[in-house]
Amino acid sequence: MSNRLDEQYRGILAELLYNGREKETRNGKTLSKFGMQIRHRMSDGFPLLTTKKMPIKTISTELLWFLKGDTNIKYLVDNGCNIWNGDCYKNYINNPAYKAESVADLMSSQSVQLVKCSTQEEFINKIKTNDKFAAKWGDLGPIYGSQWRSWRVGKGIETTLKTEDGQTLYESGSMYIDQIKHLLNELKTNPDSRRLMVNAWNVGEFDQMVLPPCHYGFQCYVVDGKLSLMWNQRSVDTFLGLPFNIASYGMLLMLLCKETGYTPGDLIGNLGDTHLYSNHIEQAKEQIERSSFNLPTITLSDVDILNGEFNFQLENYKSHPSIKAPLSN
Repeated sequence: MSNRLDEQYRGILAELLYNGREKETRNGKTLSKFGMQIRHRMSDGFPLLTTKKMPIKTISTELLWFLKGDTNIKYLVDNGCNIWNGDCYKNYINNPAYKAESVADLMSSQSVQLVKCSTQEEFINKIKTNDKFAAKWGDLGPIYGSQWRSWRVGKGIETTLKTEDGQTLYESGSMYIDQIKHLLNELKTNPDSRRLMVNAWNVGEFDQMVLPPCHYGFQCYVVDGKLSLMWNQRSVDTFLGLPFNIASYGMLLMLLCKETGYTPGDLIGNLGDTHLYSNHIEQAKEQIERSSFNLPTITLSDVDILNGEFNFQLENYKSHPSIKAPLSN
């Protein structure tokens, strides 16, 4: 048994292993290529790799977090999703108050009172157990969810905008645009539009983000009753990140279809700097030697995108064991 998705993915791993160019980056050495692509027909099955076991609950939790417009990791850690822990902890220890060597230094910093956590484990436990601490130190700035659901408008929206059925999309004077809400309305009322897009690349707010978005935007396309989605990604951690991105956008596509009545079409990923970290090379070699299984199916229920709610049932998922690899934050 085999599936085209795993074959494409292993092909990218092999291309990086044997033809990738060596680069020195901010977080380690990589083998890199530019301008690769993933294409998947959703009718072939849900795009969850089978050559290593993928944590679907973690993937869905992060997607829910995005859709809720949340940017604080407390929701993630409370639900067993730890993929943003390292970035949040690094942001915490780089704060001037954390580095303060004396009470005088601490008082002179612009930060409010800080209770030091000397390890990431201690920090995450504090996020879980102390709501005030989590509110202050768990936020990652205006990353994905913030841009998707509340893109800031400098001068405010001048006129009230309503949908065809009379529902208000934006009130006059609003300082934020809900891109997901706008996209859903356009898919229902103007499916031939070439502006069915959501963008997270807000240059004016980079200085407030713990990390600029890696997958920075997506576009939808409707034809013959089928909805396709293409996402663009500037930076692609191929071994750890890309399998998450594929499944996450596949799930988002299915959610959009559930809300709008379309059938899932194609899922396409345009990949910029596609790289393999030097400490993932042996793991990648192991994965490309594995055969693949048929893709699973997934059933969605209780879908309410604007409230960040849905349930799912994954069926017929057969995979090889997971392959551990260190995060490169």
